[in-house]
Amino acid sequence: MSIAGRNSILLRTLLVDFSNLRLSPATQQIREYYHRPKLRNPYWFVRKTRAANEDNLTAENQDFIKERVHDKFGPPAIIKGVSTYQNAVQSLVKAEEREKVEWSPKLRRTGVLARKIGNYPLWLKNGKKIHTTLLHVVDNHVVRYIPPEEYKPTQKPTVHDVSKYGCLLVGAESTDPSLLTKEYCGLFKDSGVMPKKHLARFLVSPEAALSPGTPLNVTHFRIGDFVDVRGKTIDRGFQGVMKRHGFKGMPASHGVTKTHRRGGNIGAGGEKGRVWPGTKMPGHMGNRYRILKGLRIWRINTKYNVMWVQGNCIAGDTNSMVYIYDTILPLRKPQISPPFPTYFEDESEEALPEEIWYETVHDFKDPSITFAPES
Repeated sequence: MSIAGRNSILLRTLLVDFSNLRLSPATQQIREYYHRPKLRNPYWFVRKTRAANEDNLTAENQDFIKERVHDKFGPPAIIKGVSTYQNAVQSLVKAEEREKVEWSPKLRRTGVLARKIGNYPLWLKNGKKIHTTLLHVVDNHVVRYIPPEEYKPTQKPTVHDVSKYGCLLVGAESTDPSLLTKEYCGLFKDSGVMPKKHLARFLVSPEAALSPGTPLNVTHFRIGDFVDVRGKTIDRGFQGVMKRHGFKGMPASHGVTKTHRRGGNIGAGGEKGRVWPGTKMPGHMGNRYRILKGLRIWRINTKYNVMWVQGNCIAGDTNSMVYIYDTILPLRKPQISPPFPTYFEDESEEALPEEIWYETVHDFKDPSITFAPES
């Protein structure tokens, strides 16, 4: 037999062997995990957590360290099953040091970080049912302000002229500094607040700048105002067209077999016989940031810093973090001055009520049926 014939036989044997190769389920899961597209942090993000090694610490020493942390930064608070630390200093900005700036619709305020804690229905006074999402503003403080001349965005900005906006770094959920790296704790060195688990950056006008250490609560917004909520969708992995794009599926007739959940034809014929860009096809679903714009605030609880926001399809799973800021929709921007640059609780003013309802929402403490007096 010639050398070419032997090579052809060997090649066919190798092809048959590779065609019969099957991967184990564990190996398939590892391949899917590493081939999954990820939202990677920018290069300027520092490592947050460190490898805690407590082999040389006894149980008594661990309790002693926790007591020292509590004595310095206050007792821990449990927020939706998550242990956090409330800073003993509520505000590092005195009332005399605040600059009084007149608000205008062109000015841009900061936003807050909140935790999505579930959905809940409300009823209007006319009997209509509305769906809302509960967002918990957890322990927000201003960490740093970057003026417009020093701020250099690393990603494509969402505004037309970014040179006239500064950047406000906001942190949420204080945590034990011993669990974090030295570089990450250095971000909070000059802020006067505890290191935070979550950080967010908001574009603000120079007139709306806040000093480091300023607390941000749910009173930063008002009932009836419209906000935009940005969150990361649930990671669904690789999905077909029926789950990813809502296809109905092919009919179980006309001789169709084993293709009931497929996408069908994906291209045209003739001169344009190709697959057009943007065609809905199977692929990775979720794990992407999405923004819902123009959501009304129906109810606010000032005691627990919870707001009821319109809709039940805010991106993210339960207990995930979302960004909340004033809406950019021109017809839903506030016409009356909101708390600018944020709400400050002064001693001279009266305390806000614990529950604040929108005027058209039915308060269940009020009677649902009223009787007219007899004439």
